[in-house]
Amino acid sequence: MNIELLRAYLEDSYEVIAATNGHEALKKVNEEMPDIILLDVMMPEMNGYQACEQLKQDPRTQFIPVIMVTALSGRNDWISGIEAGADEFLTKPVNKLELLTRINSLLRLKTLHFDLLAEKNKLELQNRIRSVLTQIIPPLLKTLPPEQKNIVIHQMIDMVVESIFECSSAEDNFAGYEFVGDLCCQIINQLGANFEVDGVNGGKSFTLKGSICPWGKDEARSNPILCTLSRGIFSRVINMRDEDMEINVLETMGNGDKCCLFELTRLD
Repeated sequence: MNIELLRAYLEDSYEVIAATNGHEALKKVNEEMPDIILLDVMMPEMNGYQACEQLKQDPRTQFIPVIMVTALSGRNDWISGIEAGADEFLTKPVNKLELLTRINSLLRLKTLHFDLLAEKNKLELQNRIRSVLTQIIPPLLKTLPPEQKNIVIHQMIDMVVESIFECSSAEDNFAGYEFVGDLCCQIINQLGANFEVDGVNGGKSFTLKGSICPWGKDEARSNPILCTLSRGIFSRVINMRDEDMEINVLETMGNGDKCCLFELTRLD
């Protein structure tokens, strides 16, 4: 009866998956990875506290919000829920408005949490790539013969683009960019740059303008090879999209210009 009541409250806004005991709940959570979990304290085989504790100990599920739904109202019962890792409590009989309000609040907090994690991962990616490219690669290139430098540069470009896609769940975040210019900007901006499509000439050509260098303005001026990496990233994105285009470098901050300006022209 409790399951059906909650389902009636929620099914207009959410897909509801039900379980009748703690073991079944853990199994379904791992299969479905829901956005939020409502746990009754009194369940057969494994109670809600035990189920919640296992969920919060598992790295895959520890950040899924858990609301304990209980007829118990004693202080010790609430302490047990807090110790198990519960995020919220509702006392039976459950009020529909209160239930929906608590769920909406927890889902907003969850979204903010994952937004912060994504931003943290992005900053770590930028720092990691910049460290390798600005501190290690330029001295290495000075010691290599010319025929090997191009090989190293291509490997560096592959590393940068693959790292961005791996860190950013690219199939989800980048698939919606139909215009190759927007995609080029989105990819290089993951490194901390500020590129945008500056102008489109009748669909035949367009320019990409960057007011913030992805490698750092001073680093780019000390190591002009880093500007070659920016061009290479754009070239790699173009190849990924099966576009036939030519890239011309018009201005770069590495050469002392105020901005970076790349012209992309269709060859067909």
